[in-house]
Amino acid sequence: MAHRPRRKKLLSLVKCLRVQQQYRILRLVVIIVSIDTEVHMPYANSDGIKLYYEESGSGTAVLFIHEFAGDHRSWEPQMRHFSARYRCVCYSARGYPPSDIPPEPESYKQEIQADDAARILDHLGIDKAHIVGLSMGGFATLHFGLRHPQKALSLSVTGCGYGADKNNRDKFIADAEKVAREYDRNGSQAVADFYAESSTRVQFQNKNPRGWAEFKRQLSEHSAAGAANTMRGYQKTRPSLYDIEEELKKLVVPTLVVTGDEDEPCLEPSLYLKRTIPSAGLSILPRSGHTINLEEPDIFNGIIANFLATVDGGRWSLRDPRSLGSAMLGSKE
Repeated sequence: MAHRPRRKKLLSLVKCLRVQQQYRILRLVVIIVSIDTEVHMPYANSDGIKLYYEESGSGTAVLFIHEFAGDHRSWEPQMRHFSARYRCVCYSARGYPPSDIPPEPESYKQEIQADDAARILDHLGIDKAHIVGLSMGGFATLHFGLRHPQKALSLSVTGCGYGADKNNRDKFIADAEKVAREYDRNGSQAVADFYAESSTRVQFQNKNPRGWAEFKRQLSEHSAAGAANTMRGYQKTRPSLYDIEEELKKLVVPTLVVTGDEDEPCLEPSLYLKRTIPSAGLSILPRSGHTINLEEPDIFNGIIANFLATVDGGRWSLRDPRSLGSAMLGSKE
């Protein structure tokens, strides 16, 4: 009888050791799985920076470039739609996990963003692709066409123009710095709380509260350091569209400019791009804001699909010079 307490203690000790051993094994499995996942995640190398990408489908390539408030996940409706006919690729820009986050803002310049897109294509062995970008990604798409025209089948420049107005340039730069400081001080959740309800996002909220809530949640998950660097290194320093007019006049890659009619900062710049780029068409979505690919995915997909099909069919030409006048009577005026 005297041995029973000792036996219980031994059994208890053995049980405890077994639990600890199982715990150690479980931790080891988690570590191994994490390492394996990291190793096998798809990355492209852009001058030493790892860029995470996803792809789906086969055929002619379409590369999607996201906006400041988005990441690779923002293109899910387009990845699902277009992968039925195209090889679709989306990626997270530098500063947006799982991509690398360079510590210095100087690593986020406009030309670097365009070159990152080109290196994604090079990594995948894609010689030419249709390029589709929204907002910040729209600027990158435009500059991709200027820097790498030989790689572009077409350019879909959507929601592009915020900060282009030279009369409000100082305010744009000040606002960009305010947002960067908010990331520094209070983090991504605090920025998402006000950024997702801006004057050009409420349209999305009103039409699709569930989709908008997902957009806001994903925005809150961004790296505060990466977002602040992007705002300071890219958004604040990119040239105004009006400063590159001579370059735009020489752009002959088939181009479609798309904007929402309630995306006030982008309306005039979109019309300017239509008038300046000789290969540009313009499409405006009614009662729509800035996040048009998520706010109106069916309409957006239809517009882009028609454009890509026209380009693929060799039917997208430069603007007829006869259309440049404002007279109703033409040569009889």
